[in-house]
Amino acid sequence: MNIEQIARICHESNRALCDSIGDHSQTSWDEAPEWQHASSVNTVRFHLDNPEADASASHENWMREKLEDGWRYGETKDANAKTHPWLVPFEQLPPEQQAKDYLLRGIILALAPFVKQ
Repeated sequence: MNIEQIARICHESNRALCDSIGDHSQTSWDEAPEWQHASSVNTVRFHLDNPEADASASHENWMREKLEDGWRYGETKDANAKTHPWLVPFEQLPPEQQAKDYLLRGIILALAPFVKQ
């Protein structure tokens, strides 16, 4: 298993979680734009390199990536305008949004022993 395969699993798991809370905006991995692939790969690399990092550190890593790429807080997610409503501290996220970070961290750490670089 490689990092991109884990990133795909994370992306699809996130999409399923989003669907379960009524957010049907997430596309499949195969339909997702490259920036989403890169973001998923970044999350996987972050947790493989920092297995002790908790869910809030995962969110901080995601926020840092977005801000460095020119994204900013906005009421709605808009890839063209680079706005996102979850560009806030982890503690300010609704519980279902915090759950994403716990879920992805768990998946990555569970699959880490199977990574072949």
